[in-house]
Amino acid sequence: MRLSRYFLPTLKETPSEAQIASHRLMLRAGMIRQGAAGIYSWLPLGLKVLKKIEAIVREEQDRAGAQELLMPTIQPSEIWVESGRYDDYGKEMLRIEDRHGREMLYGPTNEELITDIFRKEVRSYRDLPKMLYHIQWKFRDEIRPRFGVMRGREFLMKDAYSFDLTPEGAVKSYNAMFVAYLRTFARLGLKAIPMRADTGPIGGDLSHEFIILAETGESQVFFHKDFEKKDALSLNPDYAADLQPIVDDWTSIYAATEEMHDAATCAVAEGDLVTGRGIEVGHIFYFGDKYSKPMGATVQGPDGELVNVEMGSYGIGVSRLIGAIIEAFHDDNGIIWPESVAPFKVGLINLRSGDAACDGACDQLYKDLGAAGVEVLYDDRDERAGAKFANMDLIGLPWQVTVGPRGLEKGMVELKNRATGEKTEVALADIVAKLA
Repeated sequence: MRLSRYFLPTLKETPSEAQIASHRLMLRAGMIRQGAAGIYSWLPLGLKVLKKIEAIVREEQDRAGAQELLMPTIQPSEIWVESGRYDDYGKEMLRIEDRHGREMLYGPTNEELITDIFRKEVRSYRDLPKMLYHIQWKFRDEIRPRFGVMRGREFLMKDAYSFDLTPEGAVKSYNAMFVAYLRTFARLGLKAIPMRADTGPIGGDLSHEFIILAETGESQVFFHKDFEKKDALSLNPDYAADLQPIVDDWTSIYAATEEMHDAATCAVAEGDLVTGRGIEVGHIFYFGDKYSKPMGATVQGPDGELVNVEMGSYGIGVSRLIGAIIEAFHDDNGIIWPESVAPFKVGLINLRSGDAACDGACDQLYKDLGAAGVEVLYDDRDERAGAKFANMDLIGLPWQVTVGPRGLEKGMVELKNRATGEKTEVALADIVAKLA
């Protein structure tokens, strides 16, 4: 993409309403614009990152055996009355009425709707287990939306739901999602620490939230230093096998949020206990028949008797993850994207637009990199060099290739690693192979 044609409305000054780094940088880098409090439009650069995160989440869900569907954003209120949550959910639920006077709501989550779908279509234990998921926009009417996409009112979420005949089967489904989450966050460039969590309004008695470390995290977290050695990317699980040993390995190491941590009873030695700030990026629950029982989601068991299915739910805040990644990876100059989610891999900078040699070299590089499958944002604007460098640092692409007249005289270009700041001279003839 040529920057001269790209819709990228960057800002030099920090908007006054932005309180944390991710909000400031997403606004300045032209990724989002606010339409109303806690509600954002996603501009091209932001949407590219959103789609890349979504793709990784989808790949790992599919790999774990979950099947994708798509449920609507608007739900009928009566299924929430059935489950008993309609009045309990509170003012975070946006309640609306259609032209016929029917009470509807903008879904904050989908336990009720997926249970309604299941109970109408599945009758026998032979059809179990089932795991279904979708990636859809949600709305929760936060009393105080803040921090940009980290705590907005409208957000993109992956929510999955498992259905099993027995508690033992449900735990297997839970474990599959546990491992899939570890792999998902690792592929996004994040080290996520699973921590035992309160189930809250979702219900149930088994729950973990996945926390990444960031200085601006919402809550304080405590964990054993051994977590720093764990590598989720090394996991190559067989999802048909028993995954309990993997889950036990990860949960046997102490980790707790400030709500769950008790300094008086914590057995971890002081020198081994690490403390920091954390951001929740995923949450999983096993809640048994909390929804299937009141909503009549039963199947015929092996003995012919009707059985309430055992259920779990599993959420990842897809849009929230962008803010979390930026909180974890940025510096004073801007964002530092992990390659797996970067909107473009390479920023190509023409130091002297209008110069025949520079234009020719950049045009050919742009063409060759694209042919090699490398996504490039080419700054071909007639703009001063300092502004081009600052802009590339702000949007945080992993690699910057700078082409200038002096270097071209020697057949060289400059390659910069955005994460380390390291700059090296590379032969123009070699740069495509190096980046591809």
